[in-house]
Formats: sequence, C-alpha cells, structure tokens
Amino acid sequence: MPGQEVNLQPTSFLEDKRYVIGVIGDIPALLTFWQMFKEQSNDVVLKDIGIVAAALPGETVLPETHDAGRSIPTYAGYKKMLDNHPEINMLIEATGRPALIHELRNYLPPSITLVERNAANFFINLLTSDKIWVACKLDLLHTQNMLKTIIDQMDQEILFLDNKGIVVGMNKTVLDHLGKSKKELMGKPYCDVFLGTDEPECGYEKDPLGQTLETKAPAETVTSQVDGDGRVQYFRVYTYPVFDEDGTINHVVAIRRDITQRTSIENRLQQAEKLASIGELSTYMAHEIRNPLFTISGFANSLMRAEGLDEKAREKLSIILAESKRLDEILKSLMNFTRPTEAQVAEVDVNALVTATMGVMSLPCENQGVEAHVDLDQDLAKVHANPDLIKQCLINLVKNAVEAMEDGGKLFVTTSMTQDHAVLTVEDTGEGIPLDIRDKIFSPFFSTKGKGSGLGLAQTRKIIDEIGGTVDLASREGVGTKMTLFLPPLLAVAETENTE
Repeated sequence: MPGQEVNLQPTSFLEDKRYVIGVIGDIPALLTFWQMFKEQSNDVVLKDIGIVAAALPGETVLPETHDAGRSIPTYAGYKKMLDNHPEINMLIEATGRPALIHELRNYLPPSITLVERNAANFFINLLTSDKIWVACKLDLLHTQNMLKTIIDQMDQEILFLDNKGIVVGMNKTVLDHLGKSKKELMGKPYCDVFLGTDEPECGYEKDPLGQTLETKAPAETVTSQVDGDGRVQYFRVYTYPVFDEDGTINHVVAIRRDITQRTSIENRLQQAEKLASIGELSTYMAHEIRNPLFTISGFANSLMRAEGLDEKAREKLSIILAESKRLDEILKSLMNFTRPTEAQVAEVDVNALVTATMGVMSLPCENQGVEAHVDLDQDLAKVHANPDLIKQCLINLVKNAVEAMEDGGKLFVTTSMTQDHAVLTVEDTGEGIPLDIRDKIFSPFFSTKGKGSGLGLAQTRKIIDEIGGTVDLASREGVGTKMTLFLPPLLAVAETENTE
C-alpha cells in the first residue's frame, strides 16, 4: 500500500540540510505549493532545504513524487508521516484549514517548527530572495575576478576613464611599465599617463579621446616618446566608448600598445625598397650619364691644353672639369652604396683599428674644439669583418659626432664585450637628434648639414648588416647622441677550406 513502504532520504542527502521539511495539504494545495517552490528555488536554495515527505489528511494517497531522482513518499495522515520520518524539523501546513492548524499546534513537539500557509509563502520568497542575492553576488565576484585576471595578463596597457578623460582604473601592465602605484595614477588625466603632457596629440586633432567623445566611435593615433636611455618608443593608442542605456558615453577604455619593434621593421623594409630603387637608378646612370660625362671631361681637357685660350676661358673650363669630377664622384658613391659589399672578410682587431683611426681624426677634433676620450676593453674579441669597411664606419660616426658639436664638446669612443657581440660605441655631447627625424637619419640621401651625399649613416648600417651586426641609436636633445655598433666576434673554431 503506498505510504506504508517508507522511502527515507539517504543520510548523505540530509547531512547538509538546515531544514528537513514535511508538507501537509490537500491535493490542490500541495500541487500549488510544490509548483511555487520549484519555480522560485534554485540550486543554492535547495542546498539548505530538503523535503522528505508529504501528507494528505483524509485523501487518497498519491503515488510517490519524484524530485531530481529522489522519491518523496506520501502518507494519508501527518502522524504516520512523522512516525516514519523523525528527522523532520519543520512542518509546512499548505491547506490553511483552521481546525487542522489548531490540531497541529497541540500535537507537534517543540523540536518541530510549524509553518502555516501564509507564513510558508513569505518564508520561501524571503529565503529564495536572500539565497539568490548571495548566489548573484558570488557569480559577480567570480566574473569580476576572472575579468581582472584576464585584463591584468594582457600585454597592452589599459586605462579606464570617465567621460572627462580622468583615470578611474587601470590594469597591472600600466603599473609595471610606468613603475608607479595605482594611487599615483588614479584621478590623473589620461594624457599625463599615455601621451605625456608635452605631446602635441594631447587635446588636439590627433587626440583619440577627443575624437571618441565627439564622434561616439572608436579612435586611434600613433605617438612616440624618448625613454630614459634616449631611445625612441612608438605606441599606438586606441580609445573605445562605453555607453549608458540612453546612448550617452559614461566611460572610455584607452589601450596603448608598444609598436616600436614593428616600426623598426617597417623602416628597415622601406629602406630596403629605397635601396632597390636606387640600385636600378644607379645602373641607369652608369650607362646613360657616365659616358656623356666622360666625353665632356675629355673635350674640356683637350681645350685646356689648346694654345691661345684667354684666362676667362681657362677659368670656365676649370669649372667644367671640377663639376664633372664632382658628378663622377657622386656616381661612384651611389654605385658603391647600392652594390653588394665584395670586400674580403678577415680578422679585425677593433682596438687597434680604433687607435689608428683616432690618431688620424685627432686633428679635426682639435680644430673643432672637441676633447676626444678613448677607452678600450683589453679583453675585446676580434671581429669577423673587413677592416677597411669597419674603419669607414667609425670615421663616418666620428665625423658626424664632431659636426654635431659646433662649439666644442666631448667625444667618447669605447669598446666593450657582451655575451654575443663586440661593441664599438661613439658618443658625443652635441645637440642631439630631434625626435621627428630619428627614423630618417639612416635613409639614403637624408642629410641635415646641407652638404654631402647623405649616404654616411645609410652606408654604415648597410655594412654592419651585411656582416651580421646591428646598429643602435640613442639620443637626447640638448644632451648628446650615442651610436653603438654590435659586431659579430670571431669564433674559436678551426677554419676549413670550402670544397666543391
């Protein structure tokens, strides 16, 4: 007979339940209560509540109710239910019948709490609301922590701004990059953090925050700054609006990404394209210009040897010959620059090369009022390169350094070793290189002196690149410039002849 075969809840199910409940009601009341409980409850609520049995006084016993795989037995009377389920500590009366309620008050022991129908409704709603709030809070904290972890691990620097551009939050990358605390950055204008107060973009046409606030759309710009070592860093700054429900911008997300490495690669590619174009041009010039130039020089020389020329004619012919010679030198420099270096590679003692070169350059330094200092690392490794080309690079750097110190100054030429390279450094105390032309100084034909071909630094980089080294530039306006050549050292391996 249903209800006589007691189906007790497993002990493990009841151990963590705060409320072990039995329900009393007629069929309509019981079904209404059960539906309300199931609709308003959730997993968090069910962790504290366990309904173990139901009683239907005076009615036919229903088949067992099933809840998430657990059977809930029904009984024809509440006394039989309590006898079979002594673990019940709360009884919910769902019918609202005064007589039954009076009877229950007199019968139930103090250990069992009686909850009438109206109180049960209130109790379930209150408990459900409280548990849902706790569950929502836990979910929110979990989501917040997960989002913070993701944002803090991003390589990009991220600022959270109000609609005035004031910093209200940031990720850990910003703090690590700037070496400042969160307290120092909170409340500052974002320009002070990302663009720098002296940057022209801040507050002007290229300011992405101003564009975003005006257009309500994402914006971006590229900015640059000089670090403490005098090296230029390039950044791309993005701004994204965050809207209220009515479409008003209430916050802005600003992201800064370091693009220095990419900019360097792009500049090198552009230079390679220029070199390719110059190579084609030089080939054309060699065939189409040098031949007529040779003819002009030949006839000018013949006329110079002719008798009967007056002084003015000879002066004009001398100008023609001098200009022809100058043009021929320019063509030679251009062709030498564009063709691959075919000089023989050998062992180079950089210290000896520096000593010899600075002996030659000492007079130009003295004439310019430049005080030269040479500091050589006696443990410097020999370099695998062509000595004449390395000497040419050093002369180019020293000449540029001396010319940058028109009123005199100090010149430092040093050598040192790193783990992978022999290092040659030329540093001056000149005027420095302006930020807006630093990415151009290695370009062919770029010169700030108004004289020369503008191939010196371009040729230097080309020579060092071809032997597997690198050139590094560090400069601060008003302080000076440091050019460093990283040269491949000669390895301690036996040389073998190449065999076909």
